[in-house]
Amino acid sequence: MIKQIKQQQGNVSDSCTECGSYVDIGAVVEVDDTLLIVSFTGDDALIQAQTLQQIAQQRFTDTKAEVIDDDSTITLELNFAYSVEKMIFQLENQL
Repeated sequence: MIKQIKQQQGNVSDSCTECGSYVDIGAVVEVDDTLLIVSFTGDDALIQAQTLQQIAQQRFTDTKAEVIDDDSTITLELNFAYSVEKMIFQLENQL
């Protein structure tokens, strides 16, 4: 696989020195990387966590969520059915 990537690098034209790269996405995304943990603080932390939970579960209906209230921090754990769902959700919500 690495040999194939190196061979194809010559076909990539990237004029931006700080953006873009050629990589096999399977080498970056692990199949079991489905858990996203987001922490919130402040007076509206619980509302923020619940809002993000609702967005996730509307977009990906099989997503399991748990909100953990630990004194000054609210932690939202989102467990997606597939790692690609987690990745898409992070990109869509700038996480």
